[in-house]
Amino acid sequence: MSVADNIQHFVEEEIPSHVKLIAVSKTKPVETILDAYNAGYRVFGENKVQELLEKYEELPKDIEWHMIGHLQSNKVKYIAPFVAMIHGVDKFKLLKVINKEGRKNNRKIDCLLQFHIAKEETKFGLDLDEAKEFLVSPEYNDLEHVNVRGVMGMASFTENTDLIRNEFKELVYIFNELKKQYFQNKENFSKISMGMSNDYRIAIEEGANIIRIGSLLFGPRNY
Repeated sequence: MSVADNIQHFVEEEIPSHVKLIAVSKTKPVETILDAYNAGYRVFGENKVQELLEKYEELPKDIEWHMIGHLQSNKVKYIAPFVAMIHGVDKFKLLKVINKEGRKNNRKIDCLLQFHIAKEETKFGLDLDEAKEFLVSPEYNDLEHVNVRGVMGMASFTENTDLIRNEFKELVYIFNELKKQYFQNKENFSKISMGMSNDYRIAIEEGANIIRIGSLLFGPRNY
């Protein structure tokens, strides 16, 4: 099956209509992304700023680009003019930098707070107490150029489906706690981004409404 066929299959048969599919195009050439684009798909995710910039320059401007990888503060300025959503906000400092760059570009940048739910130490992310600490701060209320839309997390890379399911349940618990305490009247705080090629079905069962799929759409990564 072609990339276009794979995406069509996912959107029409694999995932419910309320779930947004981010086609993870990292390491893939522009031609491959164009195959998906020409078949009508517009939502792509990259995990490295340099690669995202190169593809943004070369590809049509109506693509909705998501930054899904770990983002360093000093790289925010390069993607702030165009990025649709930054998924991996794992520090308050980073959120403040995104706000500053949003102001410079006269736009409000959608963000997700990334939480550390996996048992693996290599994964990045906040814990609930850290998030609560900055969400009540006056400094947070001054951020007018970021729009915190929800939460993101990555489960452990394991065959143990019970562990994966419990980690996703933890992220949903975090989402509900934040919604109840800090975002009760904010309708657009509604996103739970979790689930990738190996665990997206469990993620959807547990409440994901954004999933990030790469290899099932594009084949194995190119290194």
